[in-house]
Amino acid sequence: MIPAKLRAAVVGAAVMLVAACAGAPAAGPSPSPASKAPSSASPSAKTMADVTTSDNVKLVANMPRTAPLNGPMSWNSDLAFQGNYAFVGNFGGFSIFDISDPTQPEPVSQVSCPSQQNDVSVYGDLLILSIDEPRGGEKCDSGQGTGPSSSGWEGLRIFDISDKKNPTYVSAVRTDCGSHTHTMVPGKNPDTLYVYVSSPGPEPDSKTCPPPHELIQIVEIPVKNPKSAKIVAKPNIFPDGQGEGMFAAGCHDITAYPEKKLAAAACFGDGVLLDIADPVKPKVLQQVRDTENFQIWHSATFNNDATKVVFSDELGGGGMATCDSKTPKTKGANAIYDIVDGKLERRGYFKMPREQTSNENCVAHNGSLLPIEGKDVMVQAWYQGGVSVWDFTDSNNPREVGFFDRGPAGGDHSIAGSWSAYYYNGYIYSSDILKGLDVIQIDDPLTDPAKQVKMDDFNVQTQKSY
Repeated sequence: MIPAKLRAAVVGAAVMLVAACAGAPAAGPSPSPASKAPSSASPSAKTMADVTTSDNVKLVANMPRTAPLNGPMSWNSDLAFQGNYAFVGNFGGFSIFDISDPTQPEPVSQVSCPSQQNDVSVYGDLLILSIDEPRGGEKCDSGQGTGPSSSGWEGLRIFDISDKKNPTYVSAVRTDCGSHTHTMVPGKNPDTLYVYVSSPGPEPDSKTCPPPHELIQIVEIPVKNPKSAKIVAKPNIFPDGQGEGMFAAGCHDITAYPEKKLAAAACFGDGVLLDIADPVKPKVLQQVRDTENFQIWHSATFNNDATKVVFSDELGGGGMATCDSKTPKTKGANAIYDIVDGKLERRGYFKMPREQTSNENCVAHNGSLLPIEGKDVMVQAWYQGGVSVWDFTDSNNPREVGFFDRGPAGGDHSIAGSWSAYYYNGYIYSSDILKGLDVIQIDDPLTDPAKQVKMDDFNVQTQKSY
């Protein structure tokens, strides 16, 4: 999701863009035979309590948000996994669940640590949170900063999770413009962890986000002494500048594939392919743009053999209803790029095919691969568009193979639905902004082989081969 400080400008531009494109053809993939039509009730008559799925998908568990992480702005955000545990980020802090039995998750602990977005990752006994909002200080009990011109603190917070029932704050690293998202890249020595910090900026008159900001920041965390974590590099990955008319410099999200020595960065107006053979000195291999179809390059996913990259476009910054008949299927969608002779070449587009109401924010958001040998299959969150499982083995002709979709949240909830949807050890876990943690099962001849693959841990922005 785009930070609140930028979203108003983004949404305004997106409204004009969608209006200009309303007459464009809405060509795109058709629902697969596995998908069943929604109930006879009209979309506007459905509520968030109503669930529609394809025949091969079912909800097996839901863990609602609970105090203190269930306030009006205590939205669930990103997910990470380790062993039999799921870690759920929340604008109010984070939660840990025991998922030994995925059909009956058990709450283990909650940590109150308010801030946007609290995207979470785990490495050994460490948990890392992204803080993209000026705070009164680095610790969890600090209040908000006093305004855009304040010298408030934002960056990364680090916790010790060796005792899952009692996570403890360890340290923090302040970064320019905060940390909207972050990506872990293990060093050659496993006792050294590098973290790529993605953050938008600069902001006028800001003391925490000064210009220029066409860069990423790299934090080094000594695993055995995380209190000494520090920034070790600020590489400018845009020596020739970013595209004109962008809403922010810097990057929104970076996905690293350390085994392949590659990373793919989604940087608002640009997609970037990086060589990370030296994690502290990433090298730009290629910079691509799609000014016709993409507004906000939001995230990236490699396929397993790193011959493709899926880039997503978060048209409207996450706050708009772009899954409607007025918005072309190539906008607010995914673009599949093949990597040919080391270069990105665009092939097809995918957008989840079910039309949503004008009151449902819906656009491509966070997803991950299903570990299926020889196939390229992905599960993805679409906010109030729900969760979609789709096959891009044929880059030119992606198709949906399953879905889960709640009805509109209604009321004053302009932001709702699935923030992240990831596949882990046989099940799909969806972090729903308002409804909590969903556990979803898919049974399909295409996806069933994924159930045989067991992972020790999973942080979606640090891909591992299967």
